Amino acid sequence: MEFGVVLQTDPPARDVVTSMRVAEGCGFHYGWTFDSCVLWQEPFVIYSQVLAATSSLVVGPMVTNPSTRDWSVTASLFATLNDMFGNRTVCGIGRGDSARRVIGQPPATLATLGKAMHVIKELAEGREVEHHGAAVRIPWVRNGKLEIWMAAYGPKALRMVGEQADGFILQTADPDIARWTIGAVRDAARAVGRDPGEITMCVAAPAYVGTDLAHQRDQLRWFGGMVGNHVAELVERYGQSGAVPRALTDYIAGREGYDYAHHGRADNPSADFVPDGIVDRFCLLGPESAHLERLQELAEIGVDQFALYLMHDQKEKTMAAYGSDIIGELSQ
Repeated sequence: MEFGVVLQTDPPARDVVTSMRVAEGCGFHYGWTFDSCVLWQEPFVIYSQVLAATSSLVVGPMVTNPSTRDWSVTASLFATLNDMFGNRTVCGIGRGDSARRVIGQPPATLATLGKAMHVIKELAEGREVEHHGAAVRIPWVRNGKLEIWMAAYGPKALRMVGEQADGFILQTADPDIARWTIGAVRDAARAVGRDPGEITMCVAAPAYVGTDLAHQRDQLRWFGGMVGNHVAELVERYGQSGAVPRALTDYIAGREGYDYAHHGRADNPSADFVPDGIVDRFCLLGPESAHLERLQELAEIGVDQFALYLMHDQKEKTMAAYGSDIIGELSQ
């Protein structure tokens, strides 16, 4: 299993760069950030500094979307970074949540997302593609490589991952949900003649190493609120029909709305509806032994990477604990 860290691009940007450099020193292979350029600073500018300050770290958004930037711009951003630093980027992408909603726009459709993934990958790797009705190719790309990892929860989105994406991002560390979603991705891949083993499976969730479980739950409750935005859409689309496991949907019954001013923050008041049991299932908390136990279970399910959201009051301690006691145990 490989490991990544997920940060917000809060100012000053130099602190993000420093944290990514420390993460690489602790044994993390990937450095991810949010991509919501009203709530936080523009990540692609910061990626250039992160890549310059590290030697092998792979960087990318968790996740970008098809609507913030023209697809040619997104492709050129990745291609430029790869040309400068040697193919050390990955494109995490989804329909869009905070980046769209804070500017009064809805997330993209799945159809738009599927087309965007194709265009971005083709352009970033130097191939010609039709875009806005024109034949387009980035002429200066040489030996470009860009993997597209798609974030998904619902049946149609999971099918698209299996049919098209290079990787799957599941934003919850619940083993039962991981089994269902990874299974759906693999089934979709087989149905179109793809090798499911070639799709990287990434679980992303907050992790907090410590012994005060009550405090840790309060610090990580925001994550259930963030996931709840996507779950609410699933419930609206599929209802309680069984298309989506109740293990993912039941907990949002008390949800009354969401304030993006506190998105991804430990003090998010919009996450008050999230019960302790969901925090325990969706996140990793407790001492190192508890993290190892959950990660070993996820590895057995088929998870290739665990990406830690570090939005709490013990970021450095948790990162160091993973570096000293966890990454080595699961990277063997």
